[in-house]
Amino acid sequence: MSMPTYKVIGTRPVRHDGADKVTGRAIYGADVQLAGMLHGYVLRSPHAHARILRIDTGKAQAFPGVMAVVTADDFPRTPDRIVDLGEGETPLSCVRGNMLARGKVLYRGHAIAAVAAVNMHVAEEAASLIEVDYEPLACALTAPDAMRADAPVIHGSLRMKELGAPTDTPGNVAEHFRHVKGDIEKGFAEADLIVEREFDTATVHQGYIEPQNATALWNNDGRVLIWCSTQGAFVVRDVTACVLDLPVSQVKVTPTEIGGGFGGKIPVYLEPVAAMLSKKTGRPVKIVMSRKDVFEATGPTPGSHMKVKIGARKDGRITAAQAYLAFEAGAYPGAMVGPAGMTVFAAYDLEHVTIDGYDVVVNKPSTAAYRAPGAPNAAFATESVVDELAQKLGIDPIEFRLKNAAKEGTRRADGPKFRKIGCVEVLEAMKNSPHYKTPLQGPNRGRGVALGFWFNVGLPSSCTISVNSDGTVNLVEGSTDIGGTRTSIAMQAAEVLGIAAEAVQPTVVDTDSVGFTAVTGGSRTTFATGWAAYEAAQDVMRQLKERAAKLWETEAAGVEAAGGVFRSGDRSMSFAELAARLGETGGPVVGRGAVNPRGVGGSFAGSIADVEVDPETGKTTILRFTCVQDAGKAIHPSYVEGQMQGGSVQGIGWALNEEYWMSEQGAMMNSSLLDYRMPTSLDLPMIETCIVEVPNPGHPFGVRGVGEANIVPPAAAVANAVCHAAGVRLFRLPMNPPAIMEALWKPGGKSSQLVPRNP
Repeated sequence: MSMPTYKVIGTRPVRHDGADKVTGRAIYGADVQLAGMLHGYVLRSPHAHARILRIDTGKAQAFPGVMAVVTADDFPRTPDRIVDLGEGETPLSCVRGNMLARGKVLYRGHAIAAVAAVNMHVAEEAASLIEVDYEPLACALTAPDAMRADAPVIHGSLRMKELGAPTDTPGNVAEHFRHVKGDIEKGFAEADLIVEREFDTATVHQGYIEPQNATALWNNDGRVLIWCSTQGAFVVRDVTACVLDLPVSQVKVTPTEIGGGFGGKIPVYLEPVAAMLSKKTGRPVKIVMSRKDVFEATGPTPGSHMKVKIGARKDGRITAAQAYLAFEAGAYPGAMVGPAGMTVFAAYDLEHVTIDGYDVVVNKPSTAAYRAPGAPNAAFATESVVDELAQKLGIDPIEFRLKNAAKEGTRRADGPKFRKIGCVEVLEAMKNSPHYKTPLQGPNRGRGVALGFWFNVGLPSSCTISVNSDGTVNLVEGSTDIGGTRTSIAMQAAEVLGIAAEAVQPTVVDTDSVGFTAVTGGSRTTFATGWAAYEAAQDVMRQLKERAAKLWETEAAGVEAAGGVFRSGDRSMSFAELAARLGETGGPVVGRGAVNPRGVGGSFAGSIADVEVDPETGKTTILRFTCVQDAGKAIHPSYVEGQMQGGSVQGIGWALNEEYWMSEQGAMMNSSLLDYRMPTSLDLPMIETCIVEVPNPGHPFGVRGVGEANIVPPAAAVANAVCHAAGVRLFRLPMNPPAIMEALWKPGGKSSQLVPRNP
């Protein structure tokens, strides 16, 4: 089936917010300045696990320049209830407990109290005067440690949910779920070869450049006004209202520009604290986290312990797959093990599957989403085992995956059945890519491939479009723009209206100025808010046809529109000409769109990685890297390519260097960008991209979200490449030089097979 021909979609216009961002005029959270503004500072725990015996704020309150101090006791103690955090629900008590500790601290960096003062230096010095008496407790830092029978209990009230049912079982496991399809024992009995391995991944951070921030004004009329860098202004509004025990109408959130998020700027940390300080002082208060606080007190992605067992016949057909997934939730329940269970085997058409997932609390910061949360961990395990199976069976790794690839009609173990998907097309594009067809030559070099899936989400979005007399339109939306979504949304409206993308002026507004819009996350924004823009543009076109009919004294049903031109019989008028005459036909035209789309189309992505391993140091160099991804329909190909490249780079960092280096006492020892090693341009080749387009039948333009699937396979592809280069397979991320050297030199290692760089 041929793709429709579009005028705007598929082109590459300059992004609407580009000029302000490259000239430094864009307003980010820390740029907000209000008259009479105070500065806040948050005191944080030096312990990973301890009882709070006493908090004395007297010296801080008496310090010159200090205007207010708050602790958890200053906040309303309303009954607990479940609140929506944008990408999941959690008890309000967990939100409040993470915001300011009460009774116990559960990780190093846990917020204890906050100070508002005339400047940030006074606030910080005053915070150091707050006296806190602790009773240190033993800590548990990994899922296996926290699951031991003798592990310290982090939440005395926590009881495990077992297979969907509440239990009286205390401990650190919040939930155990299981997905079953077929008969796993029967499937393994049919296998000629079974590979079973255990894997571990370290905690990693999203690595956004801009730290969390919030400015709040508790106004004299009782309304709370907030400015912050967030992926979801309505989530901030709703959570803040819950914490402060206010109706949502009393909280207005204005999202500023955002310097990266990747899921980490969905949770609420500072906004209610700044608001309470403002209430106490009667003045606006701004709090900006330090980089150390970002690492130690915001939500990283979970560390994990996994076991994957897969059986296959000699012909390469997988007969059974089993996974055990234990993920660190951090201090409060909510590990990303649910999505991991949904995606761990989703790329394959399997008859017999069992998946067990465990949500485990540990003494680390409460985890947050990070670009396809949980899926990269799971893919590292699954794709490593798949690669080993292909290697032992003597089958090309892509051909092995093609033999087992998910297709339309394939049912995942967690229940959903795939509609039209591009898994096979992605694999075919990988196999036919110039990268895969080019032989890899030289000693200590290896090539690895991997496949990944992300299901994407829909969720509510709203949009309005007003027509200007000069033939342009103003588009108002509520989705924070992280990756150019102003433009990708404007382009969908422009396509419907038949005008240029440049004729649409998109604006991201506050929570009072647009209907409810869910977070920028889950690869939903271009899909869902784009659909809202599509509906708003359709509404505009219906009204404009009526206006043209008035001018021509005919019926609206007889007016047609195509390519920005309205026609009825032998009469025609351009969009701009009709816009100029709206005053003659009834006045302004405003269209609206409000959607909660269900036609979400998941996205598949594949990675091809070539590496060289230095046998003398264990350093891994990425020689070449290609990302292949199904975009459904690429609205703005440059932005799709940028998402693919960004996700690939983050996945490479996850594979080779990034981790929270924790002491036995639960202190992060590398909480700076000097010591937390993210890849730079000097570490990487240009990431090659290949966009596959298998239109999503659930969207007017065939869109599939593309922000997340690309981070799923890179770590696994690099791991497979390292294995083929060094002759040893690593089962823990990151695969940094010490880890590689340890694997090479331990008994059974392959160090003798590597060629010295300078023989």
